[in-house]
Amino acid sequence: MLELGSGTGINFPLYTECEKVTAIEPSPYMIEKSLEKKKQSVVPIELVQASAEELPFADNTFDTVVATLVFCTIPNPERAMLEMKRVSKPDGKILLFEHVKMENRVLAALQEGLTPVWKKICDGCCLDRDTLELLIAHGFDVTEVHKYYRDLFIFAEAINRK
Repeated sequence: MLELGSGTGINFPLYTECEKVTAIEPSPYMIEKSLEKKKQSVVPIELVQASAEELPFADNTFDTVVATLVFCTIPNPERAMLEMKRVSKPDGKILLFEHVKMENRVLAALQEGLTPVWKKICDGCCLDRDTLELLIAHGFDVTEVHKYYRDLFIFAEAINRK
């Protein structure tokens, strides 16, 4: 299993149904912050300093890829989608929990207006990314979507149909 942008390692203790997790994170500071959560994991966690746009893994390596609130800050989300597609196995599972551009036009316009300032304050976070559309546009077969908080957050499960 691959986790993109593992941050502080908040997901590490939740992994129980896999053999091993490879977690990539571009920030050395966040990797350091995640070490305590790594100790709480019941499965081995390998931490790799890397960006989602340039994954240092062979094609078809992972049967599952997880991303939690990370696609909003990736500088080139299109490239990250291509890399995710490349490293996940054919019929590999993709699990995303992300905040996204809302469907309500007024709220979406507010997200668009706030994003330039928000990006500067919050480490590059874009409030108005349509990550679900990116997933579909890059050829992933979306099998499940759940929306939360007036569709501000989504959980999406997809299959990498190669």
